[in-house]
Amino acid sequence: MTDQTPAPSAIDGAALLDEVEAFHRRFNVFPTEAAYTAVTLWDAHAHLLDCFESTPRLAFLSPEPGSGKSRALEIVETLVPNPMAAVDASAAALFRAVSGVDGKRPTILFDEIDTIFGPKAGENEQLRGFINAGHRRGKVMYRCVGDGANQTVQAFPSYTAVAVAGLGSLPDTILTRSVIIRMRRRARNEKAEPYRSRIHEKEGFALRDQLAAWAEAARGFVMGAWPEMPEGVTDRPADVWEPLLAVADAVGGDWPKRAREACAELVKASQVNDKGSIGIRLLTDLRDHVMVGVDRLPTIAVLDRLNALDDAPWADLDGKALDNRRLSKMLSQYVTADGTPVASRNIRTAGGVLKGYYSEDLEDAWARYCPPPSPSP
Repeated sequence: MTDQTPAPSAIDGAALLDEVEAFHRRFNVFPTEAAYTAVTLWDAHAHLLDCFESTPRLAFLSPEPGSGKSRALEIVETLVPNPMAAVDASAAALFRAVSGVDGKRPTILFDEIDTIFGPKAGENEQLRGFINAGHRRGKVMYRCVGDGANQTVQAFPSYTAVAVAGLGSLPDTILTRSVIIRMRRRARNEKAEPYRSRIHEKEGFALRDQLAAWAEAARGFVMGAWPEMPEGVTDRPADVWEPLLAVADAVGGDWPKRAREACAELVKASQVNDKGSIGIRLLTDLRDHVMVGVDRLPTIAVLDRLNALDDAPWADLDGKALDNRRLSKMLSQYVTADGTPVASRNIRTAGGVLKGYYSEDLEDAWARYCPPPSPSP
């Protein structure tokens, strides 16, 4: 909880956010109460970008179509300043839009983001770089402009609010900068009002204009704020949630409490779903499932145990099971406590000397990279 008082304004900020949330509830069925809180605060924060050091990405993701992602993005579009739908826009077009001469920074909305970052879409490194760089205020992207020998290097601002919707997941570098809403299909008992843009978008626009007016009055209160974080929320998750908690503190009412509860819930959910890099997954599986209770294990036994894990990727990595060559390459990226790369060593067994791995060689990497082990039941 915070002891800050709401920002003085002719507009009741808490009541206004209640109205924005109610507008979402009419047309969107979000998976949790925390999602309504987070999305409403994100809508408001988009009107105050220059008050923050960073802006979180808002990601509506689902495993299957028909889960309400596009509708969620459509409602967001009516509530944020200068929305720019960017289904197939290039990175060059986007950073030129953000650095436009009219001074109107767009709020960029990507629907069907899986077509950009999905398995068949290539890497799209420039677009990924734009989304990552635009998370932090002051970051720029450098591009050559001009023709031939007259080319010069120019810095383009990239800081802007971005909301995306798509199937599956996103690159890790974007996920860690995002408030993640994992959408799902409506159950039979979950109802949403049909959305008709020509009828309802005017209501959204009216709320957007009120958010803009409130934000203008609250700017001085929000600028430079250091909101108190829930226990355990640090580092990148704190960067992601700081603007949203600052907005909640500025409007007052029950929003500061709700915001911190939503922050704790959604951060925890993202950590449960985040297996980390494939290397961290390997280290964690070695610690928790393979080398439990042993101080050394031959490579052949390590591979057998890894490939037998039902919910792990090791039996099918790019169409092939993990083998000793790839295992050695992956583990060599980490080092032992004395700074040497992790490598297989001789293990004397009843049948002779075999190559294998020692727990003591992995303990430093386990301590540095793996999440804390789950408590035993």
